[in-house]
Amino acid sequence: MAAVFVGGALGGTLRWWLGDLVPDGGGFPWTTFAINVSGSLVLALLPVLGVVRRHPALAAGLGPGVLGGYTTLSTYAEQGRALLDGGRLGLAAAYVLGTLAACLVAVTLAGHLSSRADQREFDAEEGNE
Repeated sequence: MAAVFVGGALGGTLRWWLGDLVPDGGGFPWTTFAINVSGSLVLALLPVLGVVRRHPALAAGLGPGVLGGYTTLSTYAEQGRALLDGGRLGLAAAYVLGTLAACLVAVTLAGHLSSRADQREFDAEEGNE
């Protein structure tokens, strides 16, 4: 639990810092979009890293901790709601559906970035079967 707590604090701080550094502005919420897509990519890459699989505290600290704090469903939902409330139906749909699609592409890309040996090791240990 300590790993998740510390990781969540780090991930949330990183997300806050990025949002402060590159605010979304009044149009498409690009910063939140980029945070959620990059977080999905990195989260999907974690299981193929043997060191992460062999150390449960590291897996918890990085997965639900850092990346759980870094990515944000609540801000994504609120920004989509705000776009709808502002009468920007097309932009809201593009944001909500575009984020979902881009995150799925990122997860698929992660599968292609991992080596076949890593994928086989993951499947043999706990994996996808």
